[in-house]
Amino acid sequence: MRKLLTLLCWLVAISATAQKNNYYPSARNWEHKSPSFFAIDTNKIKEAVDFAISHETSQPRNLWLSQAMQFGKEPFLDPVGPMAERGPAGGIIIYKGYIIAEWGNPSAVEMTNSVTKSMVSSVVGLAFDKGLISSLDDKVYTYLPPVEVAMQEKVSDNPIAKKSFIYPFETEHNRKISWDHLLRQTSDWEGVLWGKPDWADRPSDKPAEWTTRKRFEPGTVYKYNDTRVNALALAATLVFRKPLPEVLRENVMNPIGASNTWAWTGYQNAWIVVDGKMVQSVSGGGHFGGGLFMNAYDMGRFGLLTLRKGNWNGKQILSEDWIRKATTPTPANTGYGFMNYFLNTDRKMYPSAPATAYAHIGNGTNAIYVDQENDLVAVVRWIDDKSMDGFLQRLLSALPAKK
Repeated sequence: MRKLLTLLCWLVAISATAQKNNYYPSARNWEHKSPSFFAIDTNKIKEAVDFAISHETSQPRNLWLSQAMQFGKEPFLDPVGPMAERGPAGGIIIYKGYIIAEWGNPSAVEMTNSVTKSMVSSVVGLAFDKGLISSLDDKVYTYLPPVEVAMQEKVSDNPIAKKSFIYPFETEHNRKISWDHLLRQTSDWEGVLWGKPDWADRPSDKPAEWTTRKRFEPGTVYKYNDTRVNALALAATLVFRKPLPEVLRENVMNPIGASNTWAWTGYQNAWIVVDGKMVQSVSGGGHFGGGLFMNAYDMGRFGLLTLRKGNWNGKQILSEDWIRKATTPTPANTGYGFMNYFLNTDRKMYPSAPATAYAHIGNGTNAIYVDQENDLVAVVRWIDDKSMDGFLQRLLSALPAKK
């Protein structure tokens, strides 16, 4: 036993020393280095950057139009949260913590779409690390008070028809849903939230079954669905009893030195009353508008935080255990961990990258590529999704050969 404890202490000491020796950018300065400083092929880095620029998505820069073109067949599609036009392709490459390349306008604050989901899972991680959530296997409904909705439209003059509260996890099916099910997008949550039915998001091609199909047992089937993500965001808001952007800013973004330019928004009708205060329940993506608006530098800082297993310059922002959970494959989808950790399991997503790599991905494509084997983070914005592996192939071929 004594030998085991000595070994564990030794491993902890090594880990702490490694974290201390890592470079972390300060809030005011992020050091740039030439690729050649690290014996990286500068010409191949230029090839990777040029490839990203030349393979900008063909979707319109007007994101309202892009939304309609991509998802126009969905019922109840109209955005109820803010949207904005985007700029050209852009991004940054971070190696060993230093910026070695950038392109486009990395300072532009733009929609990240579903990269927002990684922020949702992070605030749930904070709740778990702080003990506000005892177990991820706990049923979500056991943590929630009645949800008082603010600024409700006048439903009827008949007081019997009015509802003061909503109970998003109180159906027979929804009472089975755990935090883990929601984090892994395997809940099959049912209901309407902020005017968006769960079945209206990426619906099947059989409209007659939209409201009548049998529900899958939670944990058995993966389905990417923003309404269910919004249900998780609402639940997390009620656990903290404060706005999630405030939680994220105080506990994650400020400690990692992010700028003050980012915003996390919700829907116009997604306001609730918590302890007598109006609070917006923010959205987990831009599918119906809203979500996270952020520049590439701040996205890169978040990617670096997850690369360093939740540690920032010696301070554990998210527990290493949480990062391990987030990057553990979902049984129903081996290419997915917690939202929105897309895993490169079996190198199916990015054949050119290590199987241990993962990415925080949003529509656009907006991607934060995280590669612990190569101590590498790349923020790639507005690239054609099918071209992402081509970018990575060029980027990874530029790195020095491992000894």
